Amino acid sequence: MTTIELSRADQAFAMTATDANGHSIRMDAAAETGGHNSGVRPMQTLLMGLGGCSSVDILSILRKQKQDVQDFRITIRGERESGKEPALWKAVHLVFHFTGTVDPDKADKAIALSINKYCSVAATLRAAGCTISWETQINRVAP
Repeated sequence: MTTIELSRADQAFAMTATDANGHSIRMDAAAETGGHNSGVRPMQTLLMGLGGCSSVDILSILRKQKQDVQDFRITIRGERESGKEPALWKAVHLVFHFTGTVDPDKADKAIALSINKYCSVAATLRAAGCTISWETQINRVAP
């Protein structure tokens, strides 16, 4: 079982979430809803979790395939349902940016395996009705 502690960080809505290993993030609401905009929105943390979860899978798969990933980043864009409470993520699009000598087919396969099979965050979002799409961009570096 995992334990996360949340503690109030100000007199509005800011919270500090800390895991059992002492790692923390700060969350807050937007100023227009009474927060101070001093942290990540709770729903944004889901998208961050998706990126983190898929990163571990993808980089692990590509390392096993002896791909030289010199740099890696993900741009994630999400669209939430409008006019509903709660407003779930309805569509998420990820752009995976690789730098190095990475075979595009191997990168695409690693991404597909992560998003469709291994990543628990992706599975959680899909179970809530979210559509997840992605694309791959590779900036090749000569070996």
